[in-house]
Amino acid sequence: MSSPATGNKNPPGKRIGQGMLIFSFVLGLGGLTFFFEDQIQQQANPNQNPPSIELNSGIREVVLQQNRQGHYVASGTVNNVPVLFLLDTGATDVAIPESIALAAGLQRGNSSRASTANGVVTVYSTRVAQLTLGNIVLEDVSASITTSMVGDTILLGMSALRQIEFSQRGGELTLRHYPES
Repeated sequence: MSSPATGNKNPPGKRIGQGMLIFSFVLGLGGLTFFFEDQIQQQANPNQNPPSIELNSGIREVVLQQNRQGHYVASGTVNNVPVLFLLDTGATDVAIPESIALAAGLQRGNSSRASTANGVVTVYSTRVAQLTLGNIVLEDVSASITTSMVGDTILLGMSALRQIEFSQRGGELTLRHYPES
């Protein structure tokens, strides 16, 4: 009990207890944030490390799961730079945002106009030395640097996908890459 003469209304242990309560609350909130952030990321990209196998015949196979929106997205690399792919069979080329093209050391080639879902845009031709998705490795892939694209997602179009056999069953997409003969 405090005396009126000292003016101390709270015993010393109460202040420490309040501080520990606040610290515990902040720690718990931080833990929940990390947990749910990971859960949201897993729903947006369930293929952060897609399962890959190589058959005795040399065929490389990667199985992708649909994300919550029904799309196939997967982590991969372009010239050893980690990227996020959105598989797009409606895209003629691999479409790369300019920021990723710069990070991957891609050179702008000839400019042209391309029709996209967002209208007609200017794109620059380029070649990707190496593109990986799971254990599938594609080399010298035709691509387009798209200056109007924002974000960190590459549209993996038919210039890459034509080199891969793919089949869909349920919510899974199986990609197969056959060895060069």
